[in-house]
Amino acid sequence: MLITDIVKILTDSGIAENEANIEVRLLIEKFAGFNLIDIITGKKLDEGKLKIVEEKAKLRARTREPIQYIIGEADFMGEKFFVNPSVLIPRDETEILVTKAVEIINKNNFKSVLDMCTGSGCIACMIAKNTHSTVLGTDISFDALETAVKNMERMELFNRAIFRKSDIFSKISDEEKFDVIVSNPPYIPPSQKKTIQKEVTFEPDIALYTKDEKGMEFYERIAKDAPHHLNNGGYILFELGIGESKNVAEILKQYRFSDIQVVKDLANIDRVILAKYVFP
Repeated sequence: MLITDIVKILTDSGIAENEANIEVRLLIEKFAGFNLIDIITGKKLDEGKLKIVEEKAKLRARTREPIQYIIGEADFMGEKFFVNPSVLIPRDETEILVTKAVEIINKNNFKSVLDMCTGSGCIACMIAKNTHSTVLGTDISFDALETAVKNMERMELFNRAIFRKSDIFSKISDEEKFDVIVSNPPYIPPSQKKTIQKEVTFEPDIALYTKDEKGMEFYERIAKDAPHHLNNGGYILFELGIGESKNVAEILKQYRFSDIQVVKDLANIDRVILAKYVFP
């Protein structure tokens, strides 16, 4: 079997050819120990390892399980993060959230950050890596937190990115204050579950879906109590679901946040919202 035959396994299942080529390269790197140069120069693959790659490609084609879960890693902002079905796969849109948070933190020399619904810890770790702040990542899922800790250890961010089990602010004491609160919370209404892309069904429901049909549940819960845990002049930043920016802006206004800004992605979609909190 040739590499082109393995690519065909994926394209025959409906995966686009350019995506299939990337995924086969990832499988070869992970399960055959080959790098991109080895592949480009046509270095011969060991038949046993090639068979493993073929089996993983067939698994991907048959089940549509995301390639990141199959290889156990995902690329995010130039780093590799451990991922598994207990955490969301980091997405390009979330890079916008992290980039904006890092910009604000460094501009204001902020030192304390709270990352709510941290999942794999990719947001917390990348903020800690690119600023002088300490980041506390919280999540309700113990399995997600185990993954976040592994990613912190991999990046050697000891005492810079720390993690705690908490349902929103339930385990955050009244005395704990932060300069920035950042979150990529669940924001998909439950009615959309029926039509969601097959690959997304492998990701944890708890990290994807809200209970309300507007997708506002977690924006509301976080924004409501955030003022009690922000230092004066602190910021809140959220990743947004498509079409949710106006509703989230209204929630932030309700809880006396000001200087509300929306950041668009490359497709001109409102992707991040941020606001400042000044003590009344």
